[in-house]
Amino acid sequence: MEDTGLHALHDALATHLNDYFNPYQPVKSEHISVAASTTAFHDILAFSLAAPGEGILTSRPHYGRFDIDFGDKAGVKLVLADTDHETCFDESVVDAFEDALVKSEKEGVKIRALLIVNPHNPLGRCYPKSTLVALMHFCARHTIHLISDEIYACSFFPNASFPSAPPFTSLLSIDPTGIIDASLIHVEYGLSKDFGAAGLRIGVFVTRNEQLKSAVDAVGDRFHGVAGPSVALGVSMLGDREWVHDFIALSRERIAEQYAFTTSRLRDMGIEFFEGGNAGFFLWVDFNGYLPPREGGLSDREREIKFAEKCIEGGVFLHPGEEKNVRSGWFRMVFTMERKVVEEGLRRLEGVLKGLKW
Repeated sequence: MEDTGLHALHDALATHLNDYFNPYQPVKSEHISVAASTTAFHDILAFSLAAPGEGILTSRPHYGRFDIDFGDKAGVKLVLADTDHETCFDESVVDAFEDALVKSEKEGVKIRALLIVNPHNPLGRCYPKSTLVALMHFCARHTIHLISDEIYACSFFPNASFPSAPPFTSLLSIDPTGIIDASLIHVEYGLSKDFGAAGLRIGVFVTRNEQLKSAVDAVGDRFHGVAGPSVALGVSMLGDREWVHDFIALSRERIAEQYAFTTSRLRDMGIEFFEGGNAGFFLWVDFNGYLPPREGGLSDREREIKFAEKCIEGGVFLHPGEEKNVRSGWFRMVFTMERKVVEEGLRRLEGVLKGLKW
């Protein structure tokens, strides 16, 4: 793809980010890098920000592939703070990050960045602005980078049963003046979630750090470039702002409907889940009471796998333990398939739970 195509994509992305992310200063095309997925940027940032054996700090539970994204090629360690779904959105989460950073560096693993996902995967909730500011202060104190993966930025929705759930606040919307050096603030985005367009392979990185952007572009352009047809489709899609507004509005409406349906069914089945979600495509569901007993000598990981195997036998799949939760028995459940698929999946799940024998 000629540079003119990439320039047009950068311009279209800048328009979209300014439209939906409410940046404190307009995002310009020169602040944007593109690569063939947000996953590619995880790999690029691992090489750009850290040396092998150094660390990226994040909370629990987390998107389960971060270990692979940052570690498999670059050898960067994912360092986990001892948080859970009840604590990771509070300003006090900074204390857990402080403890994890100190412990990690005592063990010889230098922390180079803090990584968050906002809206959160797998918890399906947005970070309050006050917590984001607290995290900015934390990163400033330790002179580490703050990376906000905002891949679900436009996929938040009203939750009638939890109207006080915080709305989406982009890191780009917070003026860092007096809080943190703007060169330490970075945002990731992409078209795979909000637009259901994973096949386009378009990831987005936004930074005002010219030195980092130069490094990211050098690696991204050579090894993770966006395909020409994807560039053309991305420009065409994002360039039609009326279509984008209509699509996102309809998507939010349908996600909200599916969330209400799925949570209602889970309540009817007596299954507990993390209440108050208002973003993303998933629920954080508690199956701890359905795991095999510990008396059999099984580890929590083994108990979760045994339960997942029972689900597979019943024709429904739940991935065990990928999110590194501190509590056993919690699984991510995606609810944004077609209604008939979700209905059938819940029917099969109910059958599995009723037939469990350990």
